Amino acid sequence: MNHCVRIGAKLRHAFAIVGAVTAALLVGIASADALPSYARQTGQQCAACHNGFPELTPYGRLFKLNGYTFGGGQSDLPALAVMLQGVPSFTRTEGSQAGGAAPHYGPNNNFGALQSGSIFYGGAISSDLGIGAFAQATYDNVGRSFAWDNTDIRWAKSTTLGGETVFGVSLNNNPSLTDLWNSTPAWRFPFINSALAPAQQPTATMIESTYAQQVLGLNAYAMWNRLVYAEIGGYKTLSQGTDNALNGSTSTDAFQGVAPYWRLALQPQWGRSSFEIGTFGMAASIYPGRVYGFGTDHKTDIGFDAQYQFLTDQHSASLQASWITENQSLDASQAINSTNSNNHLRSLNIKTSYYYEQTYGATLGYFRIDGSGDPVLYGPGTSLNSANNSPNTTGWIMEADYIPFNHGGPDIWPWLNMKIGLQYIIYTKYAGAATNYDGNGRNASDNNTLFLFDWIAF
Repeated sequence: MNHCVRIGAKLRHAFAIVGAVTAALLVGIASADALPSYARQTGQQCAACHNGFPELTPYGRLFKLNGYTFGGGQSDLPALAVMLQGVPSFTRTEGSQAGGAAPHYGPNNNFGALQSGSIFYGGAISSDLGIGAFAQATYDNVGRSFAWDNTDIRWAKSTTLGGETVFGVSLNNNPSLTDLWNSTPAWRFPFINSALAPAQQPTATMIESTYAQQVLGLNAYAMWNRLVYAEIGGYKTLSQGTDNALNGSTSTDAFQGVAPYWRLALQPQWGRSSFEIGTFGMAASIYPGRVYGFGTDHKTDIGFDAQYQFLTDQHSASLQASWITENQSLDASQAINSTNSNNHLRSLNIKTSYYYEQTYGATLGYFRIDGSGDPVLYGPGTSLNSANNSPNTTGWIMEADYIPFNHGGPDIWPWLNMKIGLQYIIYTKYAGAATNYDGNGRNASDNNTLFLFDWIAF
């Protein structure tokens, strides 16, 4: 009983802190004009571009497609913005984490004053030339490190020849970052996780942000009649020195040459509904751990995705799904750190959301990763520490959100936006088993995570 009372007191304390921050920001709400930098540039409300931010609406997708260059706003402020995640936050896992959730944190029931903070340039560089950018740098307060983050610099041009066609080029650092829909890895749900809990997806396919910020890519894209979208490009890993300078990385993989990336999508729209179905993928020959002399691994990821959105002023609903299959030929890894010469991974992610007046939202998500068993990659003593030598992990995510400023921020800064959320992750399997997955008595349910957060952009 005392244990339950202490937990209840901690939760009340966490809600009180978040509530105090919210109350301070709610003073003097006016009818204002939306997101920072983009909102100032376009004069649009946050709800015009986002369905429970950061999920994009059709207008938000057009804004990105056209290189972040739409105008219409009256602000002369520069296209700079700040984003704070987990200010504050509270994380509780069903079972405590031996040795602490992270350095400087306890094994459970952790409060955080700040999880991460980012500064970014977002908007037009030259509207006349069709050049714009989303460029982000982030301080990770849990890991106590600073690094560059998602960066997408675009040139885009629209023409009416043969129907409305937009074509452009993107220089970016994360495969699928360029995508317009929230079904592909870089922008899919969950949009925020606790950094003080076990990884929601303890292993991932190559395209699922495995090489985010460790590569640089150049992609060409086009959309015809707001219906057919195609993109092709290639990614090359940063040099070890550049990677270390920008990310603090010391043992990342290296691609042999350029890794091709492709995307094809069909987006029919009718009334207040829009639908998307598509495919995407990437292939790479890889020197694992930048170890040369043993040949290369080869990985091919092929993904399929779909999205549906229904948007009205009062009610909005969306559904996103993606399935990715990865085939791995591990010629180099077998000589270094793999048992098998060939492995596979499969990844499935589905989520559905509902928002009322773009203010009160609820989301339910399902995730699954499964693949070949490999004791050297996943077994005891590895980062996954699976007694079953398996990456297989499944679970559910529930999230409730309150977004008070989607239709206008406070007088002191009318472009403020904020999301207050309560997220709960339930694991039905982790690292290959529901019970005793690590051989030391830890169950998948011990990783169940309650996460209370405040997410602010200004």
